[in-house]
Amino acid sequence: MIKNIFGVKGKVPQAAIFMSGSGSNAEKLLESISKQGDRPWNASMIFTDAPLKSRAAKIAENYEIPYFELDILEFYRKRGETKVSLASEKGRKIREEWTEEVRKMLSPFKVDFGILAGFVPLTNITSDFPCLNVHPGDLTIEENGRRIFVGLHTVPIEMAIVRNCMTLRSSVIIAQAYTGRGGEMDSGPVIGISSPVKIDLGESKLEDIKRIYAARPSPRPPGGYKDLLEKIAGKNQENLKINGDWLVFPPAVKDFASGRFGHDENNFLYYLVDGNWKKIKTVEYTSSSASPLFI
Repeated sequence: MIKNIFGVKGKVPQAAIFMSGSGSNAEKLLESISKQGDRPWNASMIFTDAPLKSRAAKIAENYEIPYFELDILEFYRKRGETKVSLASEKGRKIREEWTEEVRKMLSPFKVDFGILAGFVPLTNITSDFPCLNVHPGDLTIEENGRRIFVGLHTVPIEMAIVRNCMTLRSSVIIAQAYTGRGGEMDSGPVIGISSPVKIDLGESKLEDIKRIYAARPSPRPPGGYKDLLEKIAGKNQENLKINGDWLVFPPAVKDFASGRFGHDENNFLYYLVDGNWKKIKTVEYTSSSASPLFI
């Protein structure tokens, strides 16, 4: 039996937007619904964990949306920790305390789903209601049953480059709760991917980039490697945001809010096509269309 992954009857779904940085993805989402007569969803509030560097307050003001903040770094510092981490039991306990405070802020708004628009912290808000996240990598590609292009920062793009990929894609997933046991990062259902975006190496040669990758120390240093590969990946990530994130995120969120995604008892993904459920791998979104990719 096929059931809607998400659907709210009798009202327009209310979304909470979570962001940590510039909020360009959030702005594109808000622009997309401001141009539509019958809104598929409303933004009930905007929240940031990083008020000193985030543009969340300005975006909330521009769109007249309630705004809330809770500085996660300051929250950790007040409890004796110099950095935000989930590596220790104390760090995980502080994260849960922080999450509980966020929940209190959310409670008056009757949030139906969340949108993670460049939101850095791993938080189990994702277990309270569905949360959609956009990721800089094609999460439909697997090797030995595992997704290849996972990870934070520029890691997915770096992996695509050293694996000889010619293009990149952005993926929209239903984010999963963090358990601390590993394996859940970027593991949620992939409801949408962007059309391919060409990788640009500039004047650099792939052979030289691969040598840099092979010579890297492990683990990743705080603040990143700051090498040529990371620099190239950063430029490609910005290009992917414009030509991937901004094209796939708004229509995928719209389809999700409109109840167009379903699943069966085996958690296979389905998509409504002409009023009928069709089993799919994901949906490819372009600037003008949505094309289901069938299994």
